[in-house]
This record gives sequence, C-alpha cells and structure tokens, in this order.
Amino acid sequence: MSHKVKVWDVPTRLFHWVLLAMFVGMWASAENGQLQIHTKLGVAMLVLVVFRVLWGFVGSQSARFADFVKPGQVKAYLRGDVTENQQPGHNPLGGLMVVALLGALLVQLGLGLFSADVDSYTFDGPLAKLIGGQAEQVTEWHELWFNVLLGLVGVHVLAIVAYRKLKNTNLVPPMITGHKTLEGEVKPLRFAPGWLAVVVLALAAVLVLGGLALV
Repeated sequence: MSHKVKVWDVPTRLFHWVLLAMFVGMWASAENGQLQIHTKLGVAMLVLVVFRVLWGFVGSQSARFADFVKPGQVKAYLRGDVTENQQPGHNPLGGLMVVALLGALLVQLGLGLFSADVDSYTFDGPLAKLIGGQAEQVTEWHELWFNVLLGLVGVHVLAIVAYRKLKNTNLVPPMITGHKTLEGEVKPLRFAPGWLAVVVLALAAVLVLGGLALV
C-alpha cells in the first residue's frame, strides 16, 4: 500500500531553490560584468551555504549529515540492499553528492572573497586587499574552479534524469512539496521546529557578515 511520507522540511527545500536562483544570478551577473551585484550575491550565498552546513548538524533528521553521509553504505545501496523506505531522504550515493556540492561551493565562494576586478580594478572582493597582488591569481583560480562546480551541477542533473528514466523516480516534486509516495512501512522522520531554522540562519549571517566587517 502506497502512502505519502513527509521527507523534506521547509528550510531544506527553500535552501535548495534559493541556492539555484542565486547560482543563476551570480553566473548572469559575472557574464555581464556586474561585479558589484555578483559580489553581493556571493556574500548572500555564503550565508545560505553556512546555514545549510549548520542545519546539517542541528536540523531535521533528513537534513542532517549523520543521516545521509554514509560512504560505507554506497556499495550496499548500489546492490539494492538499502531501500528508499530505509533511507527516504538522501540515499548514501546522493549524500556524497551533497557534500561534494557544498564543499565545492565553499571553495568557490571563498576564492571569490579574495578575487580582484582584473578589468577595471574598481570593485574587488571583500577580502582582496588582504593579499594584494595575489588577488589576480586567486581570480584565475576562481574562474577555473567554476568549471569544476559546473561539472558537479551537471552530474547532479544527470543523476536526477537517470533516476527518472531508470528507476521511474522523480526527485523534483518531493523537493517542492516535501513529501514522497512510498510503498510499505516507513519510520516517521524527526523534524526540527521552524524557529530553529530562523535562529540558525541568523547565526550564519552573523558569522559571515560579522566576520567580513571585522576585516
């Protein structure tokens, strides 16, 4: 018997779609030379990513790293020994992708903070002044690393398509509604209260904005 199961909380879903919008916005602003907008979006995205990292430790069960970062279970999952009922959130393989994407984003955003405007020298990253002439080198790394990040995003999209084609599982609707339709019994997940997400987001903003203000 199939039934709907709540899998994703609102903070996790909002993070996913706001991050996507910011990613597109940052790419477009960089392509159009709108570096001031690009940098402001970068700082906002850093707050968002720091929030997700913190939420991965104190948030809802399906959002916690402990729930899905299980490298030792990847082989078992590929063999079919780990079912969606046992792991209704991110599966062990998807968990590695989440960690890879968050890590790549943190590297890219970190490099952006130290990057320089090599064309007009009118608007550098917030921390570029700390490394002086090395900022141009960091800018090159920032541009190169974007290709790595883009590659990971491509793999992520291909995985979504593969699940739809090979397993007849659409991963997109649950990230919109928060619910999955599953067969059989599923142990209810534990969800953190909404107020905690607000506190964690505020803490992320203080860490990022406060840290930049001290420089």
